Amino acid sequence: MSDDNKLFTTGWKDYELIDAGGNKKLERWGDVITIRPERQAYFRSELPFDQWENKADLVFEETGKKSGKWKSISSKNVKDSWSIKYNELTFLLEPTKFKHLGIFPEQRTNWDYLKQHISEGDKMLNLFAYTGAASIVGKACGADVTHVDSVKQLITWARKNMEASELDGIRWVHEDALKFAEREVKRGNKYKVVVMDPPAWGIGAKKEKWKIEDQLPKLISVAHRLLENRGILILNTYSPKVDLKTIAGHVNPLFEQFSLQELWMKTKTGKYMFYGHLLRARRK
Repeated sequence: MSDDNKLFTTGWKDYELIDAGGNKKLERWGDVITIRPERQAYFRSELPFDQWENKADLVFEETGKKSGKWKSISSKNVKDSWSIKYNELTFLLEPTKFKHLGIFPEQRTNWDYLKQHISEGDKMLNLFAYTGAASIVGKACGADVTHVDSVKQLITWARKNMEASELDGIRWVHEDALKFAEREVKRGNKYKVVVMDPPAWGIGAKKEKWKIEDQLPKLISVAHRLLENRGILILNTYSPKVDLKTIAGHVNPLFEQFSLQELWMKTKTGKYMFYGHLLRARRK
């Protein structure tokens, strides 16, 4: 993969990717430093792990294949939740049993992109919206934002982020994201921006299996039908079973203008971390 097909995202004042390696990463969130698993960090870390542990406040210990618990390893009294800033916005963080803390910091590049392309009154649809960082950014830009997620607790978390950022008026939809999008197509609704951050895999409310490689063609097709003329799609994928060639094969028949890149971030110690694939497409 040439550097032309790589997009490098960066941290900011309140977030820093310090080091990575040994299937882990060392990160700073405000004044809290964490160690958590990362399968893409298959290389050797720059700093030895004993130096990581001397720096860190919390470490995630895996107790199962997809879950675990956080352990305090410093004298700092880390609260159950805390907040960080991204420009003028506030995001609330909380250690979860799935190793996440409430935002995906690599998405900073998409937040910046939204700020450049959203105008007052634009309609924006955020699907698989998690705790709503993109929704908050869109709302701060003056967009009419619809936020969709199937997990009620995450919508509650997103609402708290909105309120902490002194915003209001986001439309909250507690529903399966793809099913909602398909109904929006039938209703004839259109959006200037559609953001999708679908999981690589999952189990639905009725125990149905979700695999991104099976759903990707439908997701891209539905997004195309939801977009206004000159509307923008932003889609992230993380599955190793979906490569750039596969995504391009689904995008080419529908979008004439698009960029498709690998998303990377460089640690402060000089290591390079891969964060999946990023599609940005504009409807003609």
